[in-house]
Amino acid sequence: MSTDTITQFKRLQRDLWCREYLTSVLDYDGETSAPERGAAARAEAMGALSEEHHRLLTSQTARDLVAELSREAEAGALDDATATELKVFARDQREALAIPTDEVAAWTRLTSEANAVWHKAKLANDWESFEPYIDRIVEVLKRHASYLDDSRDPYDVWLDQYERGMDAARYDAFFAQVRATVVPLVHEISSMETPRPSFLSAHVPTPAQMAIARDLLALEGLDLAGTALDCVEHPFSDGFAPGDVRVTTHIYEDDAMNSVFSVLHEGGHAIYEQNVDPIYDYTCVAHGTSMGIHESQSRFFENYVGRGRAFMGPLLAVMRRHAPEAYADVSEDDLYRAANRAQAGLIRMDADELTYPLHIMLRYDIERMLFSGEATARDIPALWAKLTRDYLGLDVPDNARGCLQDTHWSGGSFGYFPSYALGSAYGAQFLDAMLEDGVDVAYALAAGELGPIATWLREKIWRWGRGKDAEQLMVEACGSPFDASHYCAYLERKFRELYSL
Repeated sequence: MSTDTITQFKRLQRDLWCREYLTSVLDYDGETSAPERGAAARAEAMGALSEEHHRLLTSQTARDLVAELSREAEAGALDDATATELKVFARDQREALAIPTDEVAAWTRLTSEANAVWHKAKLANDWESFEPYIDRIVEVLKRHASYLDDSRDPYDVWLDQYERGMDAARYDAFFAQVRATVVPLVHEISSMETPRPSFLSAHVPTPAQMAIARDLLALEGLDLAGTALDCVEHPFSDGFAPGDVRVTTHIYEDDAMNSVFSVLHEGGHAIYEQNVDPIYDYTCVAHGTSMGIHESQSRFFENYVGRGRAFMGPLLAVMRRHAPEAYADVSEDDLYRAANRAQAGLIRMDADELTYPLHIMLRYDIERMLFSGEATARDIPALWAKLTRDYLGLDVPDNARGCLQDTHWSGGSFGYFPSYALGSAYGAQFLDAMLEDGVDVAYALAAGELGPIATWLREKIWRWGRGKDAEQLMVEACGSPFDASHYCAYLERKFRELYSL
């Protein structure tokens, strides 16, 4: 085995990582503090970096390295870490080779421009300005899907990119199972009087909410010296590098719980990125393996931890520490019922745990129609209004609270939304497996000491990075393949108990 070849491979991965890091910094800057007029220059720089990245990944030198290391792997001459990196790198390279370099750069410029337009369009409730970008983005995605696999439906290609092994048929079956559980529950609960507790509208100033956010990130177990926290229009998180994860939230001073669960959610993404095995630093493996698994971690900390009855004591202690006037008279039971209040709403990111998958089904239905040719961007507002009435029983007053509410489509992330619901379901199965393995989850939550939970997740999920796909992780962590019945049983049990159904 040539150590020089492995050294070259490690150096190549580091060079690619540097370009990914710079692109992430530019993207984060654009979402947080960059001036509006800098969008065009930022798009140009990001396009140039993505073009460089693509050329480097698909260069003859890179291909020769993969070929040589593949022969070494077949002979069993590679160590486990390098073999894992090669497996992931070779797949990335195969897929990158399918798309011409000039189209990669053009795609980055298009989505960067679209994102800047979306920001303004949402604030102005101006669908018409953003509408043309949807059709352009879908057209490019269809073409790129044909490059990747022209034997498959284009939407199936992108569903598989976000979650390996998933396609529309499997999502249809999953959503049918979830719908059969959720819709009757929502119908029963909606007929009951569930007044909104007044403390949910208590005024909590931004500095106090940011202090609450930092304490919650610490409670989750994040390394705060390696974590940045900012405010944005649409909360997100990102793992930039070893020792550098970014978490964002949106502050509503009369709705502090919104930020509480947003931070717990984004913190779940961030702690996953912080806990990939350091042996994979600066390599293609050093991130979460899929959108569904990533979402399983964020939804786990938001719902299975953050909305768990046993966690109400530690959560209330944090909130009282920074806003005593708002929460001094709130009991743990009051907070639990408020945190788990199920009521249909217009905004996905504000949705309660029960109605959340209905928001995902709505977006999934529209994406399928766009890719099948049954609809174009012009049809989206009307489709959104119809599906919101069908699924949630609500009227959409404007596009800002309808089809402009999410940033994902502006970035070209079609096929991403279904993984949100899938992640919630993965999380329920992880919880059951954790309990079967003897983790005293209730005790850990009540004590505000989440170490035993983190230890299980680190061993079973986090440390592997991209080295294992979702299906392999599920089987190894849970002892069986993915089964949505864990999620459906959890929702039935929790909400029937909450509402005495």
